[in-house]
Amino acid sequence: MHLAADGRCRPLAFFPTAGQAGDAPAFTDVMSRLRVTRPFGRPRTRPDLVLDDKAYSSRAIRDQPRRRGIRAVMPERADQQANRRQRGQTDGRPPAFDREATSSATSSSGASTA
Repeated sequence: MHLAADGRCRPLAFFPTAGQAGDAPAFTDVMSRLRVTRPFGRPRTRPDLVLDDKAYSSRAIRDQPRRRGIRAVMPERADQQANRRQRGQTDGRPPAFDREATSSATSSSGASTA
């Protein structure tokens, strides 16, 4: 079961898969089912931002929210940082990471950031 939740840990979308299925391939399906309810009118299909962990740090997954106009906040894996440093200036700058957005989301849900 793959799940997207809001800052208060309320489920917004889920996608059932087999137990051995990886998280990253299900990202597209979960994002396509995402609906953010509002007090009136149709539910929004584009949240303000998406917080993910390092498992979702691939270039393909970062491009998906970007194409939909959604800000993605996810830390970069150490192997990706090392590969970028090894290539030098030919690969561009690292993706943005907003520590403040990550810490405020985890502290509001009661999770620890340690």
